[in-house]
Amino acid sequence: MSAHTDWDDAGWNDSGSDHSDWDADPGQKLRRKTRKPQGRRKLADLTGEETDDIADDTIRRLLDLGHLTEVVCELKSGKEATAYLAETVRGPALLKIYRDFAARSFKNDAIYREGQVVLDQRARRAMESRSRKGLEMLQFDWVMAEYAHLWQLWQAGLSVPEPLVGPHVKTYAETVPAVLMRLIGTAESPAPRLSDVRLTPEEARRAWQQSVQGMADLLRLGYAHGDYSTYNLLWWENTVTIIDFPQLTTRANPNFKELLRRDAQSLATSFRKHGLQETAEGTLREVQRRALGPAPEPRVVLP
Repeated sequence: MSAHTDWDDAGWNDSGSDHSDWDADPGQKLRRKTRKPQGRRKLADLTGEETDDIADDTIRRLLDLGHLTEVVCELKSGKEATAYLAETVRGPALLKIYRDFAARSFKNDAIYREGQVVLDQRARRAMESRSRKGLEMLQFDWVMAEYAHLWQLWQAGLSVPEPLVGPHVKTYAETVPAVLMRLIGTAESPAPRLSDVRLTPEEARRAWQQSVQGMADLLRLGYAHGDYSTYNLLWWENTVTIIDFPQLTTRANPNFKELLRRDAQSLATSFRKHGLQETAEGTLREVQRRALGPAPEPRVVLP
């Protein structure tokens, strides 16, 4: 029995209702899917809303810069960011645009930021005070961290989405507040989260083994994910892909051991939905054991 997703249950929407196109340069392709899973929002529905102004401006800028060729539709909207299905010259992509930092209900990010070095004391004070300027700096820092982590992990051979902007810092700095990565899955059926699928016992055990290995691969590089559960693991063609890295933390963080323990607890707890009864202690021991083993084969990034 294969895994089923909520997308299968939703069916398809063949609505033929008309929507006006987004004003854009004629040379930039913007298309709307006529067949799409219910729950996706058409591109024309995503603009002209005050709460999405930051997304509108970002999409236009990325089109102008040539990072995107099309934005198809919204896939998912959360408290921290909105994910879009997009097209690039390199194929289907996932575009994640973070909300304005002042408007987002982020978890307290201080525990993840401890141990990081901020060279400019004025910048440090602004971030700590959460002034408007400080929030802008935090926004920039958050997105840049996700790009930097994605590039390092992908080049190290871990099972993560391939970043589509970079690897030079100046290149991906111009995309803030967005992160652009290769889509896992297909344009018609993006990979679901492990939290959203139904697995056979064999699939569940396979997914568990890969998830534990992924956490061990992170630890080998000196990282704790900070939010490691089936909610941040994708499942596609019997393969687990790790996502969501801005809160990744290093051993320099005094909370590192606690965050690692939390990750083990979250992973074990979230897999109970799939019928696995693992303990946090056993999970952490296995992760630490595997972290001493061989690393994945590194990927080569051609110039």
